[in-house]
Amino acid sequence: MNTDSGNNKNLTVDLGRYQVTGYSTGSGPVRRGLWYIVNAIIFMNPLFPFYTPKRWLLRAFGARIGNGVIIKPRVNIKYPWRLHIGDNSWIGEGVWIDNLADIRIGRDVCVSQDAYLLTGNHDYKSTSFTLITTPIEIQDGAWVGARTTICPGVTVGRNAVVAVGGVLTKNAEHNGIYAGNPACRLRSRTLK
Repeated sequence: MNTDSGNNKNLTVDLGRYQVTGYSTGSGPVRRGLWYIVNAIIFMNPLFPFYTPKRWLLRAFGARIGNGVIIKPRVNIKYPWRLHIGDNSWIGEGVWIDNLADIRIGRDVCVSQDAYLLTGNHDYKSTSFTLITTPIEIQDGAWVGARTTICPGVTVGRNAVVAVGGVLTKNAEHNGIYAGNPACRLRSRTLK
């Protein structure tokens, strides 16, 4: 049974019409080009484990980075000027911070290895596949497990946990433990 209304059955996606309209990277081409080089040589490099130069470089490119932040090797950061990381937070090996929009990571947050923080998506109803971007916030004390995906526009509440491999498509409440795809609340986190 065809449920189409009849007026769009002949439409199809045409990626040749794709245009980024109304979006700004937040920086010019020279700064972006320099960042791509630094990101590839320093941040994505598995042989560069030093934290202090990474914090300094991120700040030099406009990121707001707190004290004691640890950034492991092989981390990919799209735009540092759209990044805020609070004191004593950890960014694990292989994390991808795909911040087309702002990402705010609070204090004492652990983002474990190979997690993916995704701020961009596309309008699936648009024939030209229009870009949609929305920020992410990970609040103080939260733990984003290994190989977890945090989707655009999501807030991970204070002290919340998203378990390994979870795909968080909606906000996680404070002190909640979430797992699955899509991630659902399992129980409360009790700190001792």
